Amino acid sequence: MSSTSGKLIAGRRAGVLALVLGLACACTPINRYHGYVPSDSELSSVQVGLTTRDSVVSSFGPPTSKGVLQNDAYYYVSSQFRHAGALAPKEVDRQVLAISFTPSGVVSNVERFTLENGRVVTLDRRVTDDGINDVTVLSQLLGSLGRIDAGALLGEREPF
Repeated sequence: MSSTSGKLIAGRRAGVLALVLGLACACTPINRYHGYVPSDSELSSVQVGLTTRDSVVSSFGPPTSKGVLQNDAYYYVSSQFRHAGALAPKEVDRQVLAISFTPSGVVSNVERFTLENGRVVTLDRRVTDDGINDVTVLSQLLGSLGRIDAGALLGEREPF
């Protein structure tokens, strides 16, 4: 066997090895973390009936979300997404911490929800039909060409 063919075989082997390693690295899952939820040990400082809204914010920072209609609850949310190659990201973990308050601003309840006890909420878009057909300016101009009466334009007849 000549040295040229030996180098060619070694080069092919190196190329195949590089391709296999590249594909293996491309398909390695990547985890991404979003948001923040206090741990159980951090939550031990929150006491129902004693802890105030201001002390919750000073301990854990501002919440991810607040109660919509009334400022009666704080929500801390964190999620973990796994990306693998060209596949769509998949949510593998979600934590929601809901801290409810009384009208006087004292903690009334602390609840933790996970992805297992979450549910998919289908959003319903209610769009009112405006009754206008999709007609462009050009089609409006060309559509009126058949209704033009030359006698009405010259003043010989009354328009419709």
